[in-house]
Amino acid sequence: MAPAISVMGEEVSLRDRLNGFEQLPLFGKRVAITRAREQAGVLREELAALGAEVVEIPTIEIRPPDSWEPLDAAIRRLEEFHYLLVTSANGVRSFLARLAASGRDVRALHGLIIGAIGPATAAEFARTGVKVDLLPREYVAEGLLAALGGHDLRGKAFLIPRARVARDLVPRVLEERGARVEVVEAYQTVMPEISPEELARLLTPRLDVITFTSSSTATNFARLVGQDRLAETLRGVVIASIGPITSATLRQLGLAVTLEARESTMAGLVRAITEHALR
Repeated sequence: MAPAISVMGEEVSLRDRLNGFEQLPLFGKRVAITRAREQAGVLREELAALGAEVVEIPTIEIRPPDSWEPLDAAIRRLEEFHYLLVTSANGVRSFLARLAASGRDVRALHGLIIGAIGPATAAEFARTGVKVDLLPREYVAEGLLAALGGHDLRGKAFLIPRARVARDLVPRVLEERGARVEVVEAYQTVMPEISPEELARLLTPRLDVITFTSSSTATNFARLVGQDRLAETLRGVVIASIGPITSATLRQLGLAVTLEARESTMAGLVRAITEHALR
């Protein structure tokens, strides 16, 4: 009779864990995140938990504005505004930081109707005990405008702290409806420096999936790679978009969007990637 070897204890446990890992929906997939490095944590952890090998290619970097004075001046006149609309978590963080720097706290927001573009933005307010009054069903600028549909905006004053470069849809439509709108720069996004050698290393071996969470991540990735090499670099790669605005930017860059999150959140994006992998 041939000798038999029984393996017990830690080795069996390790084998069971490895077998379980191999059954995860993203096992063996290289998935790239193009968010700012300091904001990639949640998405990175969720993808890794599903078995993905996560590659970080940060195409944007969040920086303070060149001057805080416009935002600080608006905060000094906070009582003049009826509405505070914030379209990103970065905007909330910058606004609340400057509110504190001015010697005031969230009690100064009493009486303001506060609107947030989505749950992540609302969650930043909630961290300091601030309740959001307007949260749209669709987490895009159009959704925020729809949430204001039943409001008489004539003569109302809006404060919108946001990035230096952003869509002008919300301010334009509000002004058309008779509101007074003050847009102030709360932060700016810039493209970080990544050498061609570093970029080539990150893109090798070829990616299976690449995620884009804003139009800025898409346009900056195209700039880093080079428009002439963009299509070839992403040939055969699943292009995952967080929502319709980002998808439109990707198509303008000549890329075919493979999947788009039904809900424009990190959780919605992970869900869309997982469903695609399972199919």
